[in-house]
Amino acid sequence: MAYPVLSTYRLQMRGDGCTFDDAVNLLDYLDRLGVSHLYLSPILTAADGSTHGYDVTDPTTVSAALGGPDGLRRLSEAARSRNIGLIVDIVPNHVGVAHPEQNRWWWDLLAHGRESAYAGYFDIDWELDAGRIVLPVLGSDDDVADLVVDGEVLRLGDLVFPIAPGTGAGSGEQVHDRQHYRLTGWRNGICGYRRFFSITSLAALRQEDRAVFDASHVEVKRWFDEGLVDGLRIDHPDGLSDPAGYLRWLREITGPDAWIVVEKILATDESLDASLPVDGTTGYDALREIGGLFIDPSGETVLTTLSGRPEHDAELTLKTTAVTATLASELGRLCRAIVAVTGQHEDRLPTAVGALISRIGVYRSDYPALDAILPVALQETSCAAPELTDALSIIAVALSTSPEVVSRFNQLCGAATAKAVEDCLFYRDARLVSLNEVGGAPDLFGVSTAEFHQRTSTRMRAWPKTMTTLSTHDTKRGEDVRARIGVLSQVPVTWADSVERWTAASTPPDRDTALFLWQNIFGVWPVDGTVDDELRLRLHAYAEKAMREAATRTSWHDPSADFEDAVHGWLDRVLDGPVAAELTALVSRLDAHARNDSLGQKLIQLTAPGIPDIYQGTESTEDSLVDPDNRRPVDHAALRDALERGDDDKLRVTTAALNLRRRRPDTFLTGGYTPLPADGSAARHLVSFLRGDDVVVAACRWTVALAETGWADTALTLPAGQWVDRLSGRRWTGLVPVRALLADSPVALLERADD
Repeated sequence: MAYPVLSTYRLQMRGDGCTFDDAVNLLDYLDRLGVSHLYLSPILTAADGSTHGYDVTDPTTVSAALGGPDGLRRLSEAARSRNIGLIVDIVPNHVGVAHPEQNRWWWDLLAHGRESAYAGYFDIDWELDAGRIVLPVLGSDDDVADLVVDGEVLRLGDLVFPIAPGTGAGSGEQVHDRQHYRLTGWRNGICGYRRFFSITSLAALRQEDRAVFDASHVEVKRWFDEGLVDGLRIDHPDGLSDPAGYLRWLREITGPDAWIVVEKILATDESLDASLPVDGTTGYDALREIGGLFIDPSGETVLTTLSGRPEHDAELTLKTTAVTATLASELGRLCRAIVAVTGQHEDRLPTAVGALISRIGVYRSDYPALDAILPVALQETSCAAPELTDALSIIAVALSTSPEVVSRFNQLCGAATAKAVEDCLFYRDARLVSLNEVGGAPDLFGVSTAEFHQRTSTRMRAWPKTMTTLSTHDTKRGEDVRARIGVLSQVPVTWADSVERWTAASTPPDRDTALFLWQNIFGVWPVDGTVDDELRLRLHAYAEKAMREAATRTSWHDPSADFEDAVHGWLDRVLDGPVAAELTALVSRLDAHARNDSLGQKLIQLTAPGIPDIYQGTESTEDSLVDPDNRRPVDHAALRDALERGDDDKLRVTTAALNLRRRRPDTFLTGGYTPLPADGSAARHLVSFLRGDDVVVAACRWTVALAETGWADTALTLPAGQWVDRLSGRRWTGLVPVRALLADSPVALLERADD
């Protein structure tokens, strides 16, 4: 690798706003910021007009919309001239097939069926419809009658499908009946190919086949052969049949020095398998731990009572429903594979699979380090539902003898967790929504310093080069919005009283929906109370997504216009009525505390073990909600001006920390991690640690109560030597009163000055 990875800056690449040449123009700014590596969202050719790049249509080419291979080379060379490297996000699990004509592999498959050279590239369920590929793309099965023959293709509106050679005579419906595919209504719940979760426009690739791997990674291999790229972020490897095998092949083509991190969502009691040839995860685990430090546990009881949060069994029920309904097509294919392997059929087999998966608390359990999870889940399921014991025995036999069953079972596990928990339960649980994050654990109300220091020490020892993050393109809320919402844990009674009063005054159509939305509205509410048209539209868009993901009164599958209109009307009453003034008053009162927590979590992320990623724009305060809101274009010109002025606290903290990492790489890459507890009556309000022997970090928390008591006698004993605060310029030594150390800022970044 040309340069050690010390930090990354994530850019969301898009043809209409952030091309390779646009990225070149940002390099001087990123260099001043202190970034070591630019980290690009997917850059392979994606669907026309894609704003995210995860719907790759040709994995063998760099996107022409972004600037093509020449643009990538220009960016790589320009970055290297500033000693900045490149990291690229790749998507091995699936390709985009929403418009078949844009994906030559998929088009050829549809045209030639099993005879296609690409038939083995996709995980097709050839048994589902007598060898035809079932495509759930129609609003209704009756739409087949509207197909039109147009030369060598079939058309329906803006949909285009190939016609197999020699089958084009007759009406559209007659021609359709001769094809290697069958178009069907998406509401039927059947699909003839493995997809990404339940998204039919994303078809899975069979990366377990080396020929498929080589064909889909020819461009990625070129990047490393030609020295254009230094590392990769791997999107959702748990969706593959054999993640570990895939990662071993990937390491072969990238070489031993490439920095590779995987989007692996870990449960709180799950460790990343040490046998994987990667440098770590994309940091959702660190996000939970760092943000959790600023949640005040004293607020749990009041906020729990207010929310009437779902029962513990809600997750089991939602996961079972996800398996048996949303993912019914995948469940059916798995059950057929189980019967084929065992020769045994049991009517309760689908029910047993759903019940079993609901009790597996990880994305997939077939990593060597997780061997104990499946047998425990089998026993728990059998105890809870004795009538499923025989079916569970059949499942266990199949899992013990068939690699196909193992992979399909575990792929279904991950999809069920994503659909039931992250895309549903996290939009229902209104206790403290800042906890409802990818990789989060809302049942655990925050993170104690004991847990934090233990996990961080383990990270330093086991995965020192793993990515850490606070915001991504997939987070439910941006880091600053989460920080502000987290402050509610410090004022639970005030919040509960406010919500009850506001709810009574604004008459929402559904109390649970309102309880969830109140916190999100508070999280993005302007300090000056001015709600412009842009924010109004963003809040309405968020409300629609939140309602449909929660799927209690409306859903993506079956939207209720009446209910959604009623919620939108309620939201307008909030924005335009007397509640708005009270929201503004509360936001203004708590704003300083929210900014404190935002700075604190940022500095800790930038200095704790791991490689910190700065998601575009989050070097300064911003107010993003869930995608696509968090993928909006960033005003880098304004950020550049703020960096010049030096009057943006968060930007100043980010720049100081990143440049310190660049000056002292050994401290942050291989230096130790030592907790530094304070002494005194307010010691619990300070989080502090030593990196190596030359950097001390301190951040205060729970400042609502601290404002009343003050630091009093609380002091921090610094290691021997002279120390200078790179934020204030002041010097310290020995026993330092915290009220003096943090007199000008809620955080301190001390560097040893006598070496």
